[in-house]
Order: sequence, then C-alpha cells, then structure tokens
Amino acid sequence: MKNSWIFPVATLVVGAVGGYISGKNTDSGDPLAQEAAAQRTHSTNRPAGSASNEAPKKSRAGNIDQIVRMPGNSTRIQALMDFYAGLSPAQLAEEASKLENLPMSERIMASFLLFGRWAEVDPTAAMTFSSTMGFAGGFVRPTILQSWASVDPANAAKYYASNPREFSMMDMMGGGRGPMGGQSASSIIASEWARQDPAAAMAWANALTSGKAEALNSVVSEVAKTDPRKASEMLGSMDPASRAGAYRSIATQYGAMDFNEAQTWIRTLPAADQAAALASAIGGLSSKDPAAAATKVAAMEAGDAKDHLIPDVVRDLARKDPQAAEDFLKEQTSDSAKSDSMSKLMPALVAKNPVTALAYANSFAPGPVRDSAVQSYLWSNNTGAPADLIKTAESITNEDDKNRAIGMTAMRWMREDAIAATAYVQASTLPDDTKQRIIDGKGMWGGGGHRGQGGRGGN
Repeated sequence: MKNSWIFPVATLVVGAVGGYISGKNTDSGDPLAQEAAAQRTHSTNRPAGSASNEAPKKSRAGNIDQIVRMPGNSTRIQALMDFYAGLSPAQLAEEASKLENLPMSERIMASFLLFGRWAEVDPTAAMTFSSTMGFAGGFVRPTILQSWASVDPANAAKYYASNPREFSMMDMMGGGRGPMGGQSASSIIASEWARQDPAAAMAWANALTSGKAEALNSVVSEVAKTDPRKASEMLGSMDPASRAGAYRSIATQYGAMDFNEAQTWIRTLPAADQAAALASAIGGLSSKDPAAAATKVAAMEAGDAKDHLIPDVVRDLARKDPQAAEDFLKEQTSDSAKSDSMSKLMPALVAKNPVTALAYANSFAPGPVRDSAVQSYLWSNNTGAPADLIKTAESITNEDDKNRAIGMTAMRWMREDAIAATAYVQASTLPDDTKQRIIDGKGMWGGGGHRGQGGRGGN
C-alpha cells in the first residue's frame, strides 16, 4: 500500500533545507520509499478527521532526542518516518509540543514529517494545533492540508470551505509554498485530488467562488504532467477567463515531451495567449535540452514573455555548459532579462573559476546589469578573501545595493579578522546604525548576534 504522506512531505523537508523539489505521490523503487511504505498503518482506510483507536506500532527509534543525534541526515529522516508512523494521534500531539525545543534545522525536518503523518490519522487535530504555533503554524499548515488531501481530498475540501480564514495567508500569496510565497489552499487540494480523480477535482474546482482559477490550473497542470493532450481537452470545461494559466502549464509539459507538437497546439490558442504559451513550451524544452531551447529563444519576439523565459534557459544551460550560458546571455538585448539572469548564471561560473566569473561580470558596462552580476558573484563566492571581495562590492553603482553588498561582505570579514574588518567598517560610508550593527555582530538588519544552542531559535 502506498504511504502517501511520505512523498509530498519528504519533498518539503528537502525544500526547507536545500531547495524545494516537487515529488509525485507514487511508489518507487527507492529503498527509503519502500521501507517507508512498509511502515504504513491502516489509518488511511478510515474517514480522515477521526482519531485512530488502533494500538500504535512499536517504532524502532526510541525518541526524538535519540533520532536527532544519529549520524547521517537520510538516516535521521528514515528514523523520524519510522518513529512517527508508530505513534497514535495523542502521541503525535505530545511530540508536536516538543518541536520548539529542537534546534532549527532539526525542527524544520521533524515538523514536516510529524504534521504530514498526523494529518493522515487526525487532520483536524493537527490543524487545531497549528493554530497555536503562531507564525510557525503558517509553515506547517500547507503540509497538513496536502497530506490530508492526499488521502481524503473531499474532506480536506470541506474543511477548507468551512474554515477559509485559516488559509487566508496561503491564499493571498501565490507562486511558492507557505506564508513566504505560498501555493494557495485550493491549489494544494486540487493537485492532490487530480492525482486520484481528475474529473472530481475539476468539478470541485469549477464550483469554487474563491481560488477557482488557481485550483483549475492545478488540476490541468497535474494531468498535463503525464498527458498534456488529455489536459488540453479539459480546457473546454473551464471559464475562458481562467484558461491563461492552464495554457502555460500544458505548454510547459508539451514542450518537454514534443516541442513540435507543442507549437502546433499553441497556434490553436487565442492570439493574446500564444506568446506566453510559447515561452512556457520553450521552458519545458529547456529542462530537457537547454541548448535547443536557447536556439528557440533567438526566434522569439521581444517582450515580457521572452524576458521572463531567458533566466530559466540560462539556469538550465549553465548547469550543463557554463560557457554556452555566458555566450547566450551576452547575445540578449534586454537589460532586465540580463539582470534577472545573473543569479542563475553566476553560481555556475564562480564554481568553475571565480577569476573568470569576475571578468565576465566586469565585461558589462557600469549600470544595473553589471551591478546584478557583481552582486551575484559576491553571494556565490565562498572562497574569496573578504578584503578582496569588499573592493569589488565598492564598484556597484546603485547605492542601496552597494551598501548591502559591502555590509554582507564585512560581516564575513568580521568572522575572519575582526580588527581589520572593524577598521574598514568604521572608515566606510555605510550608515552609522549599519556600522554599529555589523561591529556588534547583530547583522545588517538588527536582531540578536548570538543565540544559545539547542533552545528556542537555537542553531
């Protein structure tokens, strides 16, 4: 039986500590997933929202304190999965109350896994508890909702309809996950429901009054991952005003699967939507063949769709051929696209050769593009001497960006040579309050300099 909470939650754990990776709710040949599946209780066969009366299984892990001291991050994740899979709803509630005593990195990992499991056996209790967590509750609520919807989307949808204010922060911010730029609640439910029953998910999304466009797009997007042709057939049941996002989602998957077929399909779309859909199709192609995508970009008309696409192609190309990415970006005529692309390109260039990376940044005339290149160079360079890097930071033309870059570099310098760094900061043109915060070890934007280990907010 599939242990459905493992996959969405495990991807969130990875995202919280090193970049979000989208995962599918499917079994795999991965030993970790197979072992996790073996630990699944039968709770998901009961209506979600009711507490389990089963006797909890005995976990191989003793307690959370032992687990977080285990060597090996993957070992700790596996042990946490085993541990939480063996707890009753009441025991999960007890463990949730202990999370704030963990160091931050362990707290993030444990929170996503615990609430993902709790949401399967007693989702309403998990939701209620999240409301007692203050700001931190906003980070776990998407996990609870997704895990609940992964096994019982209908009841998750009913809860969302009855308690819309609990998800207001998620619904106000689209594009990512959680309160810092989160996928909406309706999108989460729709995506999970579409994996199980696309027709039912579509019917539910169409009946929404709030979050309708996001939910419809999520259903179509989910179907498009495996069958873009089928997804395109679903557009007929959508309100025309809600189709723009769906066009882009389908085009992305079409582009990755068969770019020629994608182009043919795009020509059937309303003229006003074709440029954005083409950009999405090229973005999909880029994930498979960035060199081919780069040639398609050259044929695009200038405009926002092209400008928004270029950074993605630069990122994909830089991972395979940094030199080709350099050349491609140099050929572009949009300064905004060049500026936005530097954060995608510079990490690869700096990793390959910091000296040539700086030379590339300096090849641009003073102004926004070079400023962006230099800032990205500074953020990516973890091996250069701060005394040298700070001289590069001084060459940034935008005053706010320059002060920020100097301040961040000075903070690094303080850790290596406090005397020299202090002398520099005191003689610099940084604002006086910024100087004092850096010297006091409080960082660029205030806050405590050093916190105790292990406790609330500890490292």
